[in-house]
Amino acid sequence: LLTVTVFLSTLTPKFYFALTVTSSFISGLIFVFEWWHFRKYGTSFIEQVSVSHLRPLIGGAESSPPAPAAFSAGENETSRQNMPECKVWRNPLNLFRGAEYSRYMWVTGKEPLTYYDMNLSAQDHQTFFTCDTDALRPSDTVMQKAWRERNPQARIKAAYQALELNNDCATAYVLLAEEEATTIVDAEKYFKQALKAGEMIYRKSQNCHSQSPQHEAQLRRDTNVLVYVKRRLAMCARKLGRIREAVKMMRDLMKEFPLLSMLNIHENLLEALLELQAYADVQAVLAKYDDISLPKSAAICYTAALLKARAVSERFSPETASKRGLSTAEINAVEAIHRAVEFNPHVPKYLLEMKSLVLPPEHILKRGDSEAVAYAFFHLQHWKRIEGALNLLHCTWEGTFRMIPYPLEKGHLFYPYPSCTETADRELLPTFHEVSVYPQKELPFFIHFTAGLCSFSAMLALLTHQFPELMVIFAKA
Repeated sequence: LLTVTVFLSTLTPKFYFALTVTSSFISGLIFVFEWWHFRKYGTSFIEQVSVSHLRPLIGGAESSPPAPAAFSAGENETSRQNMPECKVWRNPLNLFRGAEYSRYMWVTGKEPLTYYDMNLSAQDHQTFFTCDTDALRPSDTVMQKAWRERNPQARIKAAYQALELNNDCATAYVLLAEEEATTIVDAEKYFKQALKAGEMIYRKSQNCHSQSPQHEAQLRRDTNVLVYVKRRLAMCARKLGRIREAVKMMRDLMKEFPLLSMLNIHENLLEALLELQAYADVQAVLAKYDDISLPKSAAICYTAALLKARAVSERFSPETASKRGLSTAEINAVEAIHRAVEFNPHVPKYLLEMKSLVLPPEHILKRGDSEAVAYAFFHLQHWKRIEGALNLLHCTWEGTFRMIPYPLEKGHLFYPYPSCTETADRELLPTFHEVSVYPQKELPFFIHFTAGLCSFSAMLALLTHQFPELMVIFAKA
């Protein structure tokens, strides 16, 4: 003790100043590193190390959480334990390039689609509309190059070249319907020509598909073209007000090609049935596709919530409910809303018009802002049509995050939100749109701790520099 006292009495103010500056600098570096690690990986580095390495050494064991129920986008990724992969999906309700996206650009001067989104579409076209036997048909060879073209005018020119070689080239009509047609009426005309040509080629492929693997590949390609054309014709009918006709076309398509459920044609059918206010038919579709073993979508979860809200929303009052308690039907509706919000928390702000909508992209990220935009763009009118539905949503949706206080780390029904969601949405949505990142990432304890330590030591350094004698006396005391 005497040695320590003598040592402290020999220290000068410069030592204390250097000590506090050094500690402030080191704690600042730790804080910057912690913040960077959190922004990139969504977790605190110190906390992760303590949980993964130090806790087992001192005899602690982390209890493994129960397996969540339903989101399976990344189940095949063994390196991402308990976290789904950010898989981008084709938007089932994507608009028409020429008749809708281009029209928006002409009016506003803003690009509604990002390069990343359009590049994904080009890859889709090459995957579904081309095959190894294209070299046998000159028109298909031209179209194979057309799908790779970046310039829209070059693609349109190539489509006309393909039609000169073969007037029954279905994919050429598809390209013209998507990109050259400036109205839905014009697009429908092109698709009708594509349907006539596509059915003829499909029948020929069916007759000889068993001859060789090349013919089987050609049949798959011709099937993809036919399904795509029929679906887009149904969407044209829906947009032109012929809703019953659109519903029939969608039902026929689903019966004719039942194995193509991954194309999510049922989401187009749900939207059209909601427009007809055929709620019993909507419930029948949901009973078939709202399966816990399938990857969910906002359309499935929020439509299920809308139907349950419809049963109680007209008479629902938060004041009355707080006095008498919730009825069974109201509890079911609130639970359905919580389930939907847990799946995609970005949707309510668009439905409640707390956030501005933009045109939906051609691809969406499930549980992301891009999916929320796509859902709300087509379904906001259906929520408004049911009296009191938006009021019930407004009163109950935020309660989801009281049930799950740390939604980025654990979930109630679904996996925690993927850490890559925000990055993927920024690449899918236009730059002028403010990407929704709700729920906000909660800062871990160690980021708060290192920030406080850095600030405190910096303040001590400042005081030592300004009042060296007083701070020395304080330190020795």
